[in-house]
Amino acid sequence: MSRATTGVPNLDWTDPECPVARALDLVGDRWSLLVIRDAMDGARSFTEFQRRTGIARNILADRLRRLVAHGLLAQRAAPSGRRQEYVLTDAGRDLFAVVLTLRQWGERHAFAPGEAHSVLVDRHGAPVPEIAPTGADGTLLDTDTTHVRKTR
Repeated sequence: MSRATTGVPNLDWTDPECPVARALDLVGDRWSLLVIRDAMDGARSFTEFQRRTGIARNILADRLRRLVAHGLLAQRAAPSGRRQEYVLTDAGRDLFAVVLTLRQWGERHAFAPGEAHSVLVDRHGAPVPEIAPTGADGTLLDTDTTHVRKTR
């Protein structure tokens, strides 16, 4: 379990009072969210994560260890009983909206017009609609209509 979820202060936080900075400290490196993405898409074994991402084995071992330590993945015996597999925890599944939002941003900004890319679809095969944050009154939120308020 991570220090973030146990209440033990972590002296290594980039910005201890910022939820964005803390989240990035947990999953903001190049590989962690790709491992989470692949777990969301059904990857379970070390070999499967390695094959899908192309990540070096030592880096993958480190990322899996960290994601388990931070409570985003859990290890359990594979159905065969011979190996361990990795499964998303509730905290890991909570990253779905983050991965979806990054995917949609990537679709808009990381590809040339008409360039082929994968598309996330729902169980009926329809493309997942764009995520658009709204306020309590239903109006769209953006950087002009929000601000950070410190608690304390």
